[in-house]
Amino acid sequence: MIGKNNITFHEEQQFRQVWIWILLLSVSLLFIYFMVQQFIVGRPFGVSLVFGVIFGFGFPIFFYILNLTTELRDDGLYIRFFPLHLSFHKIPLEDLKRHEVRTYNPIMEYGGWGIKYGKMGKAYNVSGNRGVQLEFTDGNRLLIGSQKPEQLDSAITQYLKNHDKNEFNIKERREAI
Repeated sequence: MIGKNNITFHEEQQFRQVWIWILLLSVSLLFIYFMVQQFIVGRPFGVSLVFGVIFGFGFPIFFYILNLTTELRDDGLYIRFFPLHLSFHKIPLEDLKRHEVRTYNPIMEYGGWGIKYGKMGKAYNVSGNRGVQLEFTDGNRLLIGSQKPEQLDSAITQYLKNHDKNEFNIKERREAI
């Protein structure tokens, strides 16, 4: 069982950008209007009840509950993108080669926000353009978008100090990026 004791960093982020909600609610209201016209007024619009419910109600509810949780615990780094991940996924820091806070372009580098794959590796992000870039000894890269990237990076540095007695390796990890 994965313990939740000794959480040294915790952050929850949600899709709350105004432009996303304007777009999402516009589409939602359009489908609700189509459903009202078709099923209450009696004017056919060609929208099935299933699509109307999915786009009119389902997507807004889904985006409202969608959230990214990042935790650094005494046994590692954990990510959960709820409801796509029902449980936390452990990111093994034992194989971490280096890490840094960085500003990135979500659209150009990863194709937007969410769980994304791009030329720079995998990314978990929901808003903004800042995060912590992790690079592992096997060459894989992972970006964790954060509204508190300096705090996350500092917590990772402290974790590595507590779990790796070789200070040279920690300095090398920090300076290598």
